[in-house]
Amino acid sequence: MAIAPISTDRAPKAIGPYSQGARAGGLVATSGQIPVNPETGLIPEGIEAQARQSLSNVLAVLSAAGVSHGDVVSVKVFLTDINDFAVVNKVYGEFFKEPYPARSCFQVGAIPKGAKIEVEALAYKG
Repeated sequence: MAIAPISTDRAPKAIGPYSQGARAGGLVATSGQIPVNPETGLIPEGIEAQARQSLSNVLAVLSAAGVSHGDVVSVKVFLTDINDFAVVNKVYGEFFKEPYPARSCFQVGAIPKGAKIEVEALAYKG
């Protein structure tokens, strides 16, 4: 099965040797999306705005692959401070509705560019 890269200018460009996302058959995976606004190159202040931007970036990559939030099977959320979980959970609920995808959330030591959050998703479109 061939792996095809996914690219869009509606999400930040990759800052290393990876694709914004990849498709293999009906599976679509996004790379971790930090909260960089693709139009300005800036990271917004505060965890709520950063969560909203990271999730918007994830959905932009998925959209470029022809899938939507309803096709998402699994989401991974990485936070520099697990105490931000409640705020992120509230924003997350604006992006995903029942039936919710599976999700994991981790506190990590650091995220590129000093971001407070990074989000990745796995979707399936059969």
